[in-house]
Amino acid sequence: MPFRSLIPVLAIALIPSYSAAQPQLQGAASVACAHDRARLLALDEHSFDQDFSGGWRAIADKGEECELVAADLLRDYRELHKSDSTMLLWHEGQMRAFAGQYAQAIALMRRSRGPGEEDKGGWKAYVDATVAFLGRDQAALETARRRLAALAPPPGEKLVIKDGYFEVKTPDGQTLSMRWPPNIDVVEGLQNCFDQPYEIAYAMECRTMKARPASTR
Repeated sequence: MPFRSLIPVLAIALIPSYSAAQPQLQGAASVACAHDRARLLALDEHSFDQDFSGGWRAIADKGEECELVAADLLRDYRELHKSDSTMLLWHEGQMRAFAGQYAQAIALMRRSRGPGEEDKGGWKAYVDATVAFLGRDQAALETARRRLAALAPPPGEKLVIKDGYFEVKTPDGQTLSMRWPPNIDVVEGLQNCFDQPYEIAYAMECRTMKARPASTR
């Protein structure tokens, strides 16, 4: 895994029904997902959100039963710090989508989108594509993908794009080759595995498979 507010009625109907098993899950999660809540909530935002070994991600990585625990921790952090951070909203939305809480995820992701329609970095198109997937709107997903695919490099940036890829330098000096535009591979994965749950469609396997031919019906 690694990362909100009108809620469509359709999305509400898609929330999996697992309330009967919830008490057992909560008991198991309380053990498997144990963490120092006070320490985590006291972290600065960068350490809480971007530290893969010491922030909320370390909890989410413990297993599927910890996804909602991580989501609730993200919510509590935002509320405690009175934060409307785009990334905190987005990551809570992702955790809830992984856990099947599509309606809650859609609301959070829409809040992370930001106001207006200007979209120099393609973030809004990526959010719209994900929301369309969660709302089971295949046409809106394709519309958002096309918007993202048409994204031009920011003016003035020394960005060389070759065969749909560009190179970035990491802080430790490594060079990574990434798809352009950012997140286009994720959106293509959502299309390739449209009939699957978000947790599966988001995975690398769906991003790398060949796209299915469009329906003629």
